[in-house]
Amino acid sequence: GHRRMHRVGIATRAAIAATTAATSAASTTPTAMRVAMSAAPARATVAARGNNTSRLATIRPRMAPPRGIHHAASPLVCAAAPATTAEAGTEATSKTERRKRVLSGVQPTGSIHLGNYFGAIKNWVKMQEEFDAFYCVVDLHAITAGAHDPKELIKSTRSSAAIYLAAGLDPERSNVFVQSHVSAHSELCWLLNCATPIGWLEKMIQFKEKARKAGEDVSVGLLDYPVLMASDILLYNADIVPVGEDQRQHLELTRDIAGRVNNLYGGGKWKKMGPKGSRAPSGRFRGGDILRVPDAYIPEAGARVMSLTDGSAKMSKSNPAEGSRINVLDTPDEIAKKIKRCKTDAVEGLEFGNPERPEATNLLTIYQLCTGMTKEEVLRECGAMRWGDFKPALTDAVVEHLSPIQARYAEIIEEEGYLDGVLKRGADAANEVAEKTVADVRDAMGFMERIR
Repeated sequence: GHRRMHRVGIATRAAIAATTAATSAASTTPTAMRVAMSAAPARATVAARGNNTSRLATIRPRMAPPRGIHHAASPLVCAAAPATTAEAGTEATSKTERRKRVLSGVQPTGSIHLGNYFGAIKNWVKMQEEFDAFYCVVDLHAITAGAHDPKELIKSTRSSAAIYLAAGLDPERSNVFVQSHVSAHSELCWLLNCATPIGWLEKMIQFKEKARKAGEDVSVGLLDYPVLMASDILLYNADIVPVGEDQRQHLELTRDIAGRVNNLYGGGKWKKMGPKGSRAPSGRFRGGDILRVPDAYIPEAGARVMSLTDGSAKMSKSNPAEGSRINVLDTPDEIAKKIKRCKTDAVEGLEFGNPERPEATNLLTIYQLCTGMTKEEVLRECGAMRWGDFKPALTDAVVEHLSPIQARYAEIIEEEGYLDGVLKRGADAANEVAEKTVADVRDAMGFMERIR
């Protein structure tokens, strides 16, 4: 009996000690931490544009994606809110790491087609989940060749922006804007022009090819647009830039121009532009590289869509044959007519990768991209088909994939003020970043600081 009472006494004293310790710990635990230990949170939130802002956007239900589109789950970024409590007497501070930044854009010349969509825009939708994303309608590039139609430019600029959103770009995760709405693009282009040797531009393959065709009528814009492209990229301190294989030379030029500006005006030379330890207009300390040198991101193989009239040539807006491309906004009847008339061959069965059958590879690739199947699944379903059987199946797949995009596009265009609001917010965010970059370049090059 004495031993039993002794054991009970020990257990009681241990329980009292544990309760006292827990009470003491609770009295010194910040309120924010105790709340975090409690039951499930009332609302889920996701951090939007996690590099520079702390704005939280409530998770909203989203439309089901079209067939063949698979959106990755959005990562939840949890940040503890600063809390001051009488008990703790301390303030919790959250650290926000800079997400890598991506920049890309498509010209608003003509209609956006499957090549633009699968080769660029669809990749952007995936990348907006991982990167601090800036996507623009590059309207300044649309006038490169000269003699453009002003009314058509306005129309196609708005249409292109609406397609970006209809295809899945989320204004809460991406900055969507029009290039000409950020004046720093043109200003930085001029500053870079004055540091770029003309010989670098004359070596550009696209300029040599187009200048040969245009002769004396070739525009200065055609020679200089790679520098404008460089300013587009460098303004936003982009870490990576999605480019096609045919644009790799332009990105290499961008890297060369950035390196030259950094060498001519950066480092110790920039430090001497102000008192020791002084800061540049952007708020950073002077010295080091002025411009960030980006890396290329080459989309995965198979996302390149070729012409319907020539399976060895890229689907292009500049091709005068309308039947060579399927536009994102084409009606089902237009899609059916183009596929019915597209170039094929007389070989039985369908296959990927035969260099003598580029049209077979291209049309199977379009089917694969629209359905979301693997190559193996496509071949199991379609490999034994004849063209007469495959073309209707391809038509159905393309129409089914584009239908929800077209429906969302119509909603965006019809909703008064929505598109303009998105583009304004995107331009405001872009201007905030771009102005800091161009201000640092002006500072390093010796321009007087603007009087405000």
